[in-house]
Amino acid sequence: MNILISGGSKSGKSALAQQAALRLAGGGKRYYVATMIPYDGEDRARVARHVADRAGMGFETLELGRKVERCLSLAATDATFLVDSVTALLLNEMYPDDHGAEADPDAAKRCVEGLLKVARGAGNAVFVSDRIYSDAIRYDCFTEKYRADLALIDRSLASACDTVLELCAGNVIVHKGEWKP
Repeated sequence: MNILISGGSKSGKSALAQQAALRLAGGGKRYYVATMIPYDGEDRARVARHVADRAGMGFETLELGRKVERCLSLAATDATFLVDSVTALLLNEMYPDDHGAEADPDAAKRCVEGLLKVARGAGNAVFVSDRIYSDAIRYDCFTEKYRADLALIDRSLASACDTVLELCAGNVIVHKGEWKP
């Protein structure tokens, strides 16, 4: 079973994803695939909050800021994988060496390929992504490319997932499949 959870920043996506992963895993093995590479104090605080939020839930953490499909060779593939987040993964793949360099134009393609490998190769997978591409504002070229790439990745994941959920104003919207709180 594969689930995609999308929504705005700080909307509760990670908490819902943890709930979904625990439900899917039952008593089985569960892995938290952490994709954020912290660069500053705010990033480190967010990571610490996420670690505290999942304390005692039995997740083994795999820190994979790039090439997310490596989780399948590092863990039992019949397990449940929670990949948090697709948004951070894309940024890391776009700028693998230096955030001041030119963006890698093949980053979204690599992300799609890697994430689909996880979706097809894991017992269960829950993917978390930020829905940052739906407003009508026009941004700079970098931001527009990033938003378009993230939307492409999310569409690819949505087609590979059994359930697609969106968090909006505290409500869970089911776009595909079923979800019972």
